Amino acid sequence: MQQKYKQHNKIVYAFFLILLLLTLSGCGSKSSPPETPDAMNSSASNTDDTAHAAASSSDNSQTVSDTEVSQGKRDNTPNCLVPSADGITVEGNELAAIDLSHIDCGYFMAQYLGTNNKVKMQVTGPNGITYTYNLGSTFEVFPFAAGSGSYDIGIHENISGTQYATIFNTSIDVTITDEFSPYLYPNQYVNFNENSQVVALAQDLAYPADDDLTVVTNVYNYLISNITYDYDKASTVETGYIPVVDELLTKQKGICFDFASAMAAMLRSQRIPTRLEIGYAGEAYHAWISTYLDEKGWVNGIIEFDGQSWKLMDPTFAASSTEDDLKDFIGDGTNYVTKYIY
Repeated sequence: MQQKYKQHNKIVYAFFLILLLLTLSGCGSKSSPPETPDAMNSSASNTDDTAHAAASSSDNSQTVSDTEVSQGKRDNTPNCLVPSADGITVEGNELAAIDLSHIDCGYFMAQYLGTNNKVKMQVTGPNGITYTYNLGSTFEVFPFAAGSGSYDIGIHENISGTQYATIFNTSIDVTITDEFSPYLYPNQYVNFNENSQVVALAQDLAYPADDDLTVVTNVYNYLISNITYDYDKASTVETGYIPVVDELLTKQKGICFDFASAMAAMLRSQRIPTRLEIGYAGEAYHAWISTYLDEKGWVNGIIEFDGQSWKLMDPTFAASSTEDDLKDFIGDGTNYVTKYIY
């Protein structure tokens, strides 16, 4: 049955971030550390992207026409992988639980069982990079972002100020059976399910597509044409901020973290491996995505495709800047330095 697809009469960069689209082998389909547990979150939450203030705002008005189109050759049925804490392998104590039942799929689940209202979890992988998360009272999903290898996981309660006490730690060896699995499953920062609005939207945008590249392009074009950058939110966002993917659609505005999280969720739900990446774009702490294409491999960072070559481009900047500003800032891609991957 034909569906209505919103086409946008804007010249727009075919932005890309990449993630998995190979056949999953059992875990789905195709699939320097902070001084305290607060340190990374203090930085990560500052995704206010100061570079945006220097960029000129673009006219985000859109001309949208509803046109009947034929379904593309590519299957646009959503495939939302569902993580589970099955209790097969669990480590912890009376204050914390870590479910390791599906580490072969590239994720683990953790929850805090005590009464402290400020708890952090740190995860250090084989590459030596330490990730710091807020930990709540319900099971949440966390990726093994550095791939297979040895991981140290520590859970810490706040004592006062920035002082924390360790309540549990463990070391585990991880072997991921499909390298793309961590970038197809939802996690704390890319949290979605089959009922998410972004999943339904991705299905519609993928309807006329013949290939994954077109899906990425359609998602990108939609977001930069319909969502604006939220400067007020960027200036007031608090430490430990976690995106809620559907809010980007309901509010029609957000910061870079929101753009990247929603985009990653949409593409993952369409079986396209996608990494949400956080790092530096110039001097600004920023978030973007990378996506995996069968015919291209990993395309690192948001991209512009001119028919012959790929060029990095960030969708947040595309939604809030002029074409010249974008090209001057992004240049050859060397402005982007990835620090964390989710």
